[in-house]
Amino acid sequence: MKILDRYILTSFIKTFLSVFIVLMFILILQAIWLYIKDLAGKDLDMITIAKFMMYTIPVIVPLALPLSIILASIMVFGNMAENYEFAAMKSNGISLQRSMRTLIVVVCGLGITSFFFANTVIPWGHFKQGNLRRNIVNSKPAMAIGVGTFNQIGDINIKVGQKTGDRGQFLHDVIIHKKNVKRNGNYTVIKSEKGELKSSLKSNIIQLVLSNGNYYDDLFPEDAQKRRSSPFARSYFKTYTLNVDVSGINNVNLDEASVTDNHRMLKIHELQTSIDSFATKFNSNLKLYHETQYKRWAPEVLKERITDTIVKSEIAGNFISELKIYDQRRTIESTLTKVKQQRAALENRVFQLSEDLKRIAKHEIEVQKKFVLGAACIILFFIGAPLGAIIRKGGMGLPLVIATLFFLTFHFINIFAEKAAVEGAFPTWLGAWMGTLIIFPIGILLTYRATTDQGFFDLGGALESITSKFKKKPKHPSSAA
Repeated sequence: MKILDRYILTSFIKTFLSVFIVLMFILILQAIWLYIKDLAGKDLDMITIAKFMMYTIPVIVPLALPLSIILASIMVFGNMAENYEFAAMKSNGISLQRSMRTLIVVVCGLGITSFFFANTVIPWGHFKQGNLRRNIVNSKPAMAIGVGTFNQIGDINIKVGQKTGDRGQFLHDVIIHKKNVKRNGNYTVIKSEKGELKSSLKSNIIQLVLSNGNYYDDLFPEDAQKRRSSPFARSYFKTYTLNVDVSGINNVNLDEASVTDNHRMLKIHELQTSIDSFATKFNSNLKLYHETQYKRWAPEVLKERITDTIVKSEIAGNFISELKIYDQRRTIESTLTKVKQQRAALENRVFQLSEDLKRIAKHEIEVQKKFVLGAACIILFFIGAPLGAIIRKGGMGLPLVIATLFFLTFHFINIFAEKAAVEGAFPTWLGAWMGTLIIFPIGILLTYRATTDQGFFDLGGALESITSKFKKKPKHPSSAA
């Protein structure tokens, strides 16, 4: 390796690692802030928090890696152009492509490595982080009495309007739905103005003392007349103590892994297996549904349902007019009810089939995203390197702004394209590759313009062409005479 190649490679690696570490740190903090609702108030130890951060690292690599590559390439080549190092290289016959040769090999190797990383480590990170976050949410529910929403704690569903006190032990506007082991549903409702948690929040028994409230209990007497006259019983209380046993759900194993079928947690061969399974199930369900609908609504089947009397009456005229008023009303109501039922069944079936197609599309997109990460790293390098040589600015100022704009454009295009592909707007492979296909010609254009010293765009020529149209043309001497 020549001295020039070693110098460029060393500068790029140092800059890339520095940028990558900073971005990873920022994204980890952003992830913790995103899931702060799930983590806060759970009395988690440092080991659990460290595990969550460790599992988050592979998940955020698809964001940090491409952005680090384009930012590092802009900074390195922009700094070299700003210090006239490119001018010295060109004076000695070294072109931009020659100076990029070593980094092209390194970035291509990084892109290939990122594919294997996306197929192995990233699914593992999603698997570990998703299950850990789910277990954290379900752990220590005594500390998770939220404000404004219902929270399932033991055999009650509780909602509070406000929490006060140094430990949040004073509750206001309390609504409780209490379960009954003999009946399914919320048949017991307790409402009170105030409440207080007397026992420790870390205890397996929550003692809740309610004040100034009402107790509603639905009744189911055997006599129909009593059910109409006394549908529920209501009692007023000044103080009511409720003990809730949460020992069964307080002891949550944070290392338990019960969710394994999420598409982000699967490798390519597992995704292919899932796609084949879902497609086979979808086709069989669709075929069965078509056969069922045909058997129910085929013309020959409908003809058999019509009696000879109705057929003869229909030939003579409208058979409904021959019925009594009560029978006419009952017939029309029955017909409308059946039509509404069939319409609801069709809408439900369409919704189920569309959800099955979306699930298949998400798995297909996830397969393509394993390859997109490596390709995006390579293409973004071919955007950043010539762009740095064009703008001739190093450091973290302008290069950071330009790199962020390019990457956010690429990232948002991918997000919108993937969502549109899931909805069936276009093929799944196109949704996964849309952002990469858009930035690919930009990389070619920038490399060409940087090689030929044309700049990002010819602003002077564009302004000159525009202003020339507004300049007055000089009059001919003969016409002036």
